[in-house]
Amino acid sequence: MASVAWERDPADGIPTGQAGIFARHYRGVTIGAIALVGLGAFEALAVATAMPTIAQALDGLPLYALAFGATLAASVVGMVLAGRWADLRGPAPALRHGIGWFCVGLLVAGFAPSMQVLLLGRLVQGFSGGMMSVALYVAVGRVYPPSLHPRIFASFAAAWVLPAIVGPTISGLLVQHAGWRWVFLSVPLLAIAAAACVLPAVRNVGPPPGGDDQDTPHRIAWAIGAAMSALLLHYAGQLRDAFGAALLAFAIAGLLFCAWRLLPRGTLRAARGLPTVIALRGIACGAFFGTEVFIPLLLSRERGLSPTMAGVVLTVGALGWSLGAWYRSRPTQPFTPPQLLRIGMSMIVVGVSGVAGAISPSVPVAVGIVGWIAAGLGMGLLFPTLSVLTLQLSPLNRQGVNASALQLCDALTTATVLAVGGSLFAALFTRAPSLAYLVGFAISAALALLGAVLASRVRTG
Repeated sequence: MASVAWERDPADGIPTGQAGIFARHYRGVTIGAIALVGLGAFEALAVATAMPTIAQALDGLPLYALAFGATLAASVVGMVLAGRWADLRGPAPALRHGIGWFCVGLLVAGFAPSMQVLLLGRLVQGFSGGMMSVALYVAVGRVYPPSLHPRIFASFAAAWVLPAIVGPTISGLLVQHAGWRWVFLSVPLLAIAAAACVLPAVRNVGPPPGGDDQDTPHRIAWAIGAAMSALLLHYAGQLRDAFGAALLAFAIAGLLFCAWRLLPRGTLRAARGLPTVIALRGIACGAFFGTEVFIPLLLSRERGLSPTMAGVVLTVGALGWSLGAWYRSRPTQPFTPPQLLRIGMSMIVVGVSGVAGAISPSVPVAVGIVGWIAAGLGMGLLFPTLSVLTLQLSPLNRQGVNASALQLCDALTTATVLAVGGSLFAALFTRAPSLAYLVGFAISAALALLGAVLASRVRTG
């Protein structure tokens, strides 16, 4: 690599300059951060594969869905705590505690004698995962120069690809030959190795000037309220009666009220600038994951694909996501951020439409597969762009809070879309399966269309 002129920030000793993310000054934090993202992806995909076996082994099938909902809810609290903590103390303490508690949660789950104890481990994993993800965003903002932000965020997206390809297979082999407990117990040593790379590199990254902790207790309280609302939303989505519908409405109201307190002012009405950036992250995730959850069922039940082949379709979507992120990371970019966001949202609309077309037996399954690749490409363009804009539009002493808001909007919107879409799907499926799928896909397409319309509002002027 060509030599570059380096400058050092006198506040923290971190070099800045125009070099790749694997340059000597960044190598440790880059390798460690990518490894942590990849481990988080592997853990999520591997646990999803192994959970049916785990629930049966621990006689915990009634708690099956809660094993996933509890993790999502706990991550909300971890995100909020890490965001303010990183602004006040720098990213290192939040990242160190996140990695440590992540390992503890894995050990608790791996040695769990009952489903209740496993749920405790999953709660700790969700809490620590939320801490790690936000702390890594803050570390990116403080360690790398702005010119490298698209590349490092694209590498985070790419870190999901290998786990998406091999994670379910490895998980299946572990469950079959070593036992399900090793799905959890095999990860802590790898997490410690990743920590050995990333923590020394961010140890001296101190807090930016101007931070205060006056709103921290209130934010944590609202985060707990949002987490409880998310759990209630998840539970209400499992009910199939009028009480469940009322409970669903109550949970959504609670979620919106807490989100109004946690997200930047104007997010719920997509005010110009950062509020729209945050809102678009939630819209994109709701549209994408609100479709993805129905794809295996559609392809296996309605189109006759094997579970393995249905899973391959999700994998090619992940590959499309990585390809889109790679394109976004190119240093010479002909599109402005609003254009990239509009293109990305439009590709999700095209992708969801292709998947919806596969409902009809007269439409080749390949149409749905190509559509899902297009949706993945769209997400690959969107995610790095929104992450970069969040850091660009945030003062240094608010990067943590705003990074947590970005991921909070992601988690809360996805939970809401899945709960509402899942309830409508369950209500319609027994009478009109095709209509049930179409309603779910229509919600996702409408969200993506809304995102395309709002894309220009990321400009502040």
